Amino acid sequence: MLSLGLFSVGFALVVVILGAFTRLSDAGLGCPDWPGCYGFLTVPDAAHEVNQAAERFPDAPLETEKAWWEMIHRYFAGTLGLLILGIAVGAVFSAKKDKKQPPPSIQGAQPPRSDQRLPLKLPLFLLLLVICQGAFGAWTVTLKLWPQVVTAHLLGGFATLSLLWLLCLRLGLLRGAWVPARLRRHALAALLVVIAQIVLGGWVSSNYAALACPDFPTCHGDWWPGMDLREGFNIAQSVGPNYLGGQLESDARVAIQFTHRVGALLVLLVVGALIWRLWDARSPMALPVAAVLAGQILLGILNVVLMLPLNIATAHNAVGALLLVSLVTVNYRAFRDGQTS
Repeated sequence: MLSLGLFSVGFALVVVILGAFTRLSDAGLGCPDWPGCYGFLTVPDAAHEVNQAAERFPDAPLETEKAWWEMIHRYFAGTLGLLILGIAVGAVFSAKKDKKQPPPSIQGAQPPRSDQRLPLKLPLFLLLLVICQGAFGAWTVTLKLWPQVVTAHLLGGFATLSLLWLLCLRLGLLRGAWVPARLRRHALAALLVVIAQIVLGGWVSSNYAALACPDFPTCHGDWWPGMDLREGFNIAQSVGPNYLGGQLESDARVAIQFTHRVGALLVLLVVGALIWRLWDARSPMALPVAAVLAGQILLGILNVVLMLPLNIATAHNAVGALLLVSLVTVNYRAFRDGQTS
């Protein structure tokens, strides 16, 4: 089951990357309906299909390249859902099998380690999460890229990846990546700060605020630019006819981007201090977390300096996911090693 879990982790990372690419290339509405595309299971290409698509959706002209990116993302996400379903079914059968076995004392054997047994609750929760992700994927289209839904959909993808990784850790992956129990609180704080920054990053992306500050490290030449925090973080904003390209005014977008930069500084300080403590404790997790953090900060800066090139912006999302799973690992090992030491 560990092999299936690792394969699912890799697949989930691909889904996250595809989702980021689809969003950043403005292909989120490449297919104006769901789960098909202009009423077809694939992107219409024959002349009669293109004509039918135009009749069905006269206000959404077919852009074949964007439609294919949207559908590829859906195909991969659907396959990931099937993989998680397989894991959940395997967990149910494993739990039933464990119940039928006599107690270890009768068998004359030691009980299996907790990291050798397939947990039940986590796979079932993952299955529920991926079903919710499907719903948010549909709402992303039907609500025309409403930022609240787009951000929630992004967070659901990161959560799915993280929980699949946690499942692999519980099945015995990286047993040697020990972390001192005394770092529990710091590790948890770092994880929460990174999660908050991912939320901010999703809000930046869904509101098209990535280039609201075209310079770095200042914003429009100021260290504290004029901004509209209330409008920028108004989560009660109404659903517009189409949110592609965003609807917020410049000052509201500046507020979102500037807050994201402050969050990045906080991540650097909190996670950087954790890396120092991991290094001081000779934990093997110090260098991997440091490498991912450095890469993420560099990519964030390049996004601004190079005016949001698609490949770098997509990589920024991917490395953000890697930073999250690295901190999931640190937390799991801190709490796990603390219980067994």
